[in-house]
Amino acid sequence: MQVMAVATGIAAANIWYAQPLLDTLARHFLVSTGTAGLIVTMTQLGYTFGLVLVVPLGDFFELRRLVTVLSACTAAALVLAGAASSIGVFLVASMIIGITATAAQVLVPFAAHLAMDDQRGQVVGRVMAGLLLGILLSRTFSGFVADVLGWRAVFDIAAAFMVIQAWVLSRVLPQFRNETSLRYFPLLLSVVQLFREEPLLRRRIVYGALGFAAFTTLWTGLSFLLTRPPYNYGDTVVGLFGLLGAAGAMCAMAAGRLHDRGKAHTGTGVFLAVIVLAFAIMGFFQNYLAAIVVGVVLLDLGQQGQHILNQSVVYELNPKMRGRITTAYMTCFFLGGVIGSVLTGYLYQLAGWTAVAWLGGAFGGIAFLFWLTEPGTSRGSADKQGSTVARVGKE
Repeated sequence: MQVMAVATGIAAANIWYAQPLLDTLARHFLVSTGTAGLIVTMTQLGYTFGLVLVVPLGDFFELRRLVTVLSACTAAALVLAGAASSIGVFLVASMIIGITATAAQVLVPFAAHLAMDDQRGQVVGRVMAGLLLGILLSRTFSGFVADVLGWRAVFDIAAAFMVIQAWVLSRVLPQFRNETSLRYFPLLLSVVQLFREEPLLRRRIVYGALGFAAFTTLWTGLSFLLTRPPYNYGDTVVGLFGLLGAAGAMCAMAAGRLHDRGKAHTGTGVFLAVIVLAFAIMGFFQNYLAAIVVGVVLLDLGQQGQHILNQSVVYELNPKMRGRITTAYMTCFFLGGVIGSVLTGYLYQLAGWTAVAWLGGAFGGIAFLFWLTEPGTSRGSADKQGSTVARVGKE
């Protein structure tokens, strides 16, 4: 599981290397902050397309081969980004990186397949912690390398990481293949049917999408806030804020244990409330570095905690459909992130950080209010609703 956790983190990191560099890339390509924000948007759109079109293949193809091929393709896209001579080329490369980086979302259900039933929450939590640390530490890595070697080196080094990862995974991972009689397009249609017929999945999708919208709101707007007065930080310092988020993500690892103890419902509400609190602190005290630090830690704790609980709950629904469950959940999850990043880039340009903080807090607040309408515990609901998914999964 350690290898899978590390590989998941390295794969997921690729979609975030550009985020702390947005101001640098805007100046290099001579574009506005709103246009620079589209770099994050295009990467997340690509990731969404990959979730729809690639991740369901985890229920169709042998998983070790699938993640190896995707890793190699990510390396090629990273090379293209590092060589980009215009914002147009960089945006295209960003979308391809997003599509192929979905290897991370093939690895998460892969780990769930290999886990014992009574330890699945902890296993998913451990692998997700690797993914989350990859996302957060990618910013620190990116900022430091960009200051020392230039922004192009960030993507060249990342490409080398992915080549090594493809080689390691091809030799370390066990072979695993789901048995399904469905062909590719009926497989995709079954995702739509799954979404339509499973209310618990839909509810967890709402929590996840709004939580991730809040997450991208913070990290897209933060790079603009910290590179301007009163902070005026460079790429390295902006990237170091990823370490603060990593502290929150490590605390969120406990979410998997909450699920295994039947506390998913209560835990979800607490984590969503923490998201709202984080933006309130950062919005009211935006000129105080301590407030930004506390807010970053709390935001990542809340977002990653509720995300781990969401995945732990939905992966119980039907073991044979985990690839498609991942597609349904993560597609909407990243669409939420796209909305957050698009709105943040232009909102910061129009109204500054205060408006961004209100936006992030609104995402978290709506999710919390929706949580208040949930009856019973999530784990109990999963048990009751499981038969519905079982009917969808019969093949």
